[in-house]
Amino acid sequence: MEDHKPDTEKVSKYDHLERMSSKELLTNINREDQTVAESVEKVIPKIEVLVDKIVEMLNSGGRLFYIGAGTSGRLGVLDASECPPTFGVDPGIVIGLIAGGDTALRNAVENAEDATEQAWKDLQKYNITDKDVLVGIAASGTTPYVIGGIKKARENGIITGCITCSANSPLAQASQFPVDVITGPEFVTGSTRMKAGTAQKMVLNMITTASMIKLGRIKGNKMVDMQLSNHKLVNRGTRMIMEELGIGEKKAEELLLQHKSVRKVLEFSKNENN
Repeated sequence: MEDHKPDTEKVSKYDHLERMSSKELLTNINREDQTVAESVEKVIPKIEVLVDKIVEMLNSGGRLFYIGAGTSGRLGVLDASECPPTFGVDPGIVIGLIAGGDTALRNAVENAEDATEQAWKDLQKYNITDKDVLVGIAASGTTPYVIGGIKKARENGIITGCITCSANSPLAQASQFPVDVITGPEFVTGSTRMKAGTAQKMVLNMITTASMIKLGRIKGNKMVDMQLSNHKLVNRGTRMIMEELGIGEKKAEELLLQHKSVRKVLEFSKNENN
């Protein structure tokens, strides 16, 4: 791992940042950010292969796990935590683990990412099996916590993928389905919470959104299985029902609150009309 110089550690194309005006800083950060979507576009074929494998395993009763450290770990936990409210899936279907545990979501945990054996210990608490898929997230592609978990998972016959922002990284080499989005030097040298983090978030959005659509969790273009956890979502669900069934707001909201999901209202209405 020491021999691999991550692309994410390359020196910024910009210098003397402290001399720039606010406008110059923001303009240059934005200029770099505009390259991220293009970098992601180049690896869509790799994301596609990983998505199809995830869908296959989830359809067979498996789960999707993310492991990462620091920003990468936080992004994995974020993506996993958004799946139940967005798609109505059980919280145990997509699981995000971060080096150092939940404490690391808010505070850096010293040496957590260097613990080679810890990821596998963390995964065993969830009884991970060869029905599941494990995706390691590491901008540099050199994080021992993530690589250790991926290697151990493969030894146990578990399908593995990764999201990294460095070419030919140890993590990509250890994974069966690597997604390596090469984002280049950061505006602030080595600050992978910037372009690399943005790229990882985009790929995670693509993976779970595409997977959940293929698993039938979206109807047309609507989140019919979303959890009704606040007034905004109740109002959104009410509008969906109004559009789908051609009924008034009051009746739509009554049906939604009665059946607890847009999908169940639509199924009820279909059965009523048959």
